[in-house]
Amino acid sequence: MLATATTAMKSTANAGTSAANRGARAGFEPRLLAGPSFDAGPESWEQHRARLGDLPAASPSRIIPSIERSGLIGRGGAGFPVGRKWRSVAERSGRGAVVVANGAEGEPRSAKDRDLMHLRPHLIIDGGLTAAQAIGAEDLVVYAGSEHGDAVRSMSRAIAERAGRDPVAVRLVEAPRGYVSGESTAVVHYLNAADARPTSTVERPFERGVGSRPTLVQNVETLAHAALIARFGDAWFREAGRGRTRGTALVTVSGPVRTPGVREIEYGVTLAELLAISDGATAEVGAVLVGGYFGGWASTQGLWELPLDPLDLAEAGLGFGCGLIGLLDAELCGVQATERIVRYMAAESARQCGPCIFGLGAIATALERLAACRPARDDLENLTRWSTQIVGRGACHHPDGAAALLTSGLRVFRDEFDRHHRARCAHRVAGLGEG
Repeated sequence: MLATATTAMKSTANAGTSAANRGARAGFEPRLLAGPSFDAGPESWEQHRARLGDLPAASPSRIIPSIERSGLIGRGGAGFPVGRKWRSVAERSGRGAVVVANGAEGEPRSAKDRDLMHLRPHLIIDGGLTAAQAIGAEDLVVYAGSEHGDAVRSMSRAIAERAGRDPVAVRLVEAPRGYVSGESTAVVHYLNAADARPTSTVERPFERGVGSRPTLVQNVETLAHAALIARFGDAWFREAGRGRTRGTALVTVSGPVRTPGVREIEYGVTLAELLAISDGATAEVGAVLVGGYFGGWASTQGLWELPLDPLDLAEAGLGFGCGLIGLLDAELCGVQATERIVRYMAAESARQCGPCIFGLGAIATALERLAACRPARDDLENLTRWSTQIVGRGACHHPDGAAALLTSGLRVFRDEFDRHHRARCAHRVAGLGEG
């Protein structure tokens, strides 16, 4: 069965998928992005079933152990073991749980979730149904960012194609714009009360979520992987991956590269290889934003051969996060790039606690002065101190992410921060879309 499954998956990666999307080693074939050419648009249900067959029925006693053995971790940013998460909800369900396929994707530079929803909507629904079987859920909610028009239309059409044919009720809810609207408690809060702000309740969604029922909030890419594991098995899933973390992942490459966009890679591909399959850089790279706005800046020294594996990145003080790899042109100003991101994070806060309202506000104001080379005397000292004081004090983790980003910027661009503190900068202005 394993050999047959592997052969079937390889046959789906037709010539319409560009070489850049095939990964970095000879013989690597895409999994999530296998199927029709991207130019053909969303895969229909008829095409999906012809390619992969119907989703097999399985009992929770088989699904959850298989997910656990696979080593699948969440692709929404936290990297939590999926099998453990599903088991926690299943233990509380009693056949009344809810599954939420989270495709809010508020990260401005990440496009993996919206592209996956647009191109492979039925794989996501199958993953949601697999999770529903595993935890005893009666409802599946697809939560897609309202600003991602192609993704919303594709998921809506896919749900309509399957109307009345799935074992649980499936519905689409458009997530409001906002960076925090995809946080798990914000998702539940919006579905319950039309308010997409994180909550600080002691009870987590897996205990008491949508409609006060146990709720599994899972990223759409994670569910798509689960749909393939349900068909081809955990051993097949583990065949991909070069290091300690197994499987493939979607990443978004942005900045000065010839072919920016979404790639499917094996965990463990190096940054140099990812740059190569993106057809190379168009300028000298001065720094890299790894993991998105909840990630951090990294200098290029020693980075190119670092495996893009969550465990290797963690040991290097970095995070895989949402899979964003943002390259910064060496001629652009790291202080200004950091300031724009932190200012964005401050504006996107839920504004329901002091650390977000006052802490991030003060940090953004001081950074703005520094970036403009008009600092107050204590701005740089204050930023260093505030970046540690704010951590762990918010109603949610939003200020922690902004503080981590700032801390990494202060480290990687230390010389530039010192020059700005002396009211000097020799770089061009860095915009949000340039790194």
